Amino acid sequence: MNAIQLGFNQEYSEIAPTIEEVQFLSGYALIEFGAPWCPHCQAGEVVIKQALEEISPQLHIKIFDGKGKKLGRFFSVKLWPTLILLKDGQEIDRIVRPTSVEEVRRLTSLISD
Repeated sequence: MNAIQLGFNQEYSEIAPTIEEVQFLSGYALIEFGAPWCPHCQAGEVVIKQALEEISPQLHIKIFDGKGKKLGRFFSVKLWPTLILLKDGQEIDRIVRPTSVEEVRRLTSLISD
């Protein structure tokens, strides 16, 4: 089972979708790259969770990123956490190291039904 089938996961998953699976997603998806031991990810977890509870994105995938991880390199992720908003498999916006609920809300405000 891959991350696309799992949908939202509370923890960073080492099971990541392939680049092709991400490119063929339909609708909106939010991919969060990070690591459970990362202090920036730990600090951002509260604000991210609070903002996402308000909007319930169709798909939120938390990916355990790191050296040699293909999906993170495909999206040129350099700092954690990085949240990338996709529409139909294409990046439409991102935020890096969010520190406020408002930052995440601005990103998710792009999601329209």
